[in-house]
Amino acid sequence: MNGRILIVDDEQSMCEMLDFDLRRRGFTTACLTSADKALSFIKDEELDVLLTDLKLPGLSGIELCERCTANRPDVPVVVMTAFGSLETAVAAMRAGAYDFVTKPVDLDILALALERAKKHRALQEKVKFLSDAVNRIQPFGKLIGDSPPMHKVYVQLARIADTETSILITGESGTGKELVAHALHNSSRRHAGPFVAINCAALPDTLLESELFGHKQGAFTDARQEHQGLFVQAKGGTLFLDEIGDLPMPLQPKLLRALEERTVRPLGGAAEIPIDVRIITATNQDLEAVMEKGRFREDLFYRLNVIRLTMPPLRERGSDVLLLTHHFIKQFAGRLGKNVTGISTNAAKKLLEYTWPGNVRELRNAIERAVALTGYEKIAVQDLPEKIRIYRSTDFPVDRSTDPGTFVPLAKIEQRYILHVLETVGGNRTLAAKILGLDRKTLYRKLQGYTSD
Repeated sequence: MNGRILIVDDEQSMCEMLDFDLRRRGFTTACLTSADKALSFIKDEELDVLLTDLKLPGLSGIELCERCTANRPDVPVVVMTAFGSLETAVAAMRAGAYDFVTKPVDLDILALALERAKKHRALQEKVKFLSDAVNRIQPFGKLIGDSPPMHKVYVQLARIADTETSILITGESGTGKELVAHALHNSSRRHAGPFVAINCAALPDTLLESELFGHKQGAFTDARQEHQGLFVQAKGGTLFLDEIGDLPMPLQPKLLRALEERTVRPLGGAAEIPIDVRIITATNQDLEAVMEKGRFREDLFYRLNVIRLTMPPLRERGSDVLLLTHHFIKQFAGRLGKNVTGISTNAAKKLLEYTWPGNVRELRNAIERAVALTGYEKIAVQDLPEKIRIYRSTDFPVDRSTDPGTFVPLAKIEQRYILHVLETVGGNRTLAAKILGLDRKTLYRKLQGYTSD
């Protein structure tokens, strides 16, 4: 079922024609001949789109649109008019119409407009639901997500949080690996102890060794006083080694020895110091590949990779993009003192379409920028970074199932692609024909065949 449409037109024959065609296309329809009846209908009935003629007895289509927008803002309105002037279109849009089509109605274009309006409503509902869900879906601290990939992460976290085993967190840059490390620490028996983190790629070799293991006074030129290393500072808690794949080769055997012996020797020191710390490491690299190139010790890899937890990229997390968006809006609106409460449906659509190569970190930065720049209560498309605004997916959905029973004929794939292109160009058949490499008559003939299937 494509959705429920309320058709409002004072001409009974027009109602019947639209009703017949839309039902053939899979829509569920109801027909009324006056705006007053329509207003009563939308108060009590669920529908996806209101399709109304502009000229009606009593209340006009514009007035009906205004009333519907005020009383049922969740229902998009598509207006039909025989007067396709700019003034008419502007009046309809000002009244809150989502779209308009001109009479005589091109049924293919109308169907596309209704389908877009229905998807618009579904996205609005999703945005609202996810906005309400931000505060209730936080099973592990600051980790936010309600997608299947994140539920797998939560299940694994629950199983391993209270173990003393070494854990390796993998995933692309910006996926939230340090947040996972914090969640593991806070859910463990060591939660009362310190959480100490260091980026192994951020310091030169000598300084990194001193930071990890400590040094005695006079151990090197600038060692004016004794320094406790992070292994000692993290006593009773967790030491998080980020970007472990960048740990310099000379330090790798020293780290392995610390893990095996549970002791460290500071630079310039003669005695071993016992350590009581849980080790969590993270990397965005393929450590097996790094190991094969001779840049990471095999024995250290196996010592760290006892349990592996992989963070999914944001592009695989579906509606989590909007969950995170509302979390960041709330965070930055408060911090910046802005009255920003949400995001427009069109802007949300852009966020869902984008592939997020920088993952959650990139989304966070985009929303911080949008909150700072917007002059409205809801973030609009123009508030988003340009690369998100202009992004266009080049992917066309193809069923990659390996079950032969799900395969469809080549003609059906052609039909899906033609309709996909037509929808993408807003129903412009001339442009669609040009893109597809067809003449207009061929495209019309194919579309006519699809409607008669």
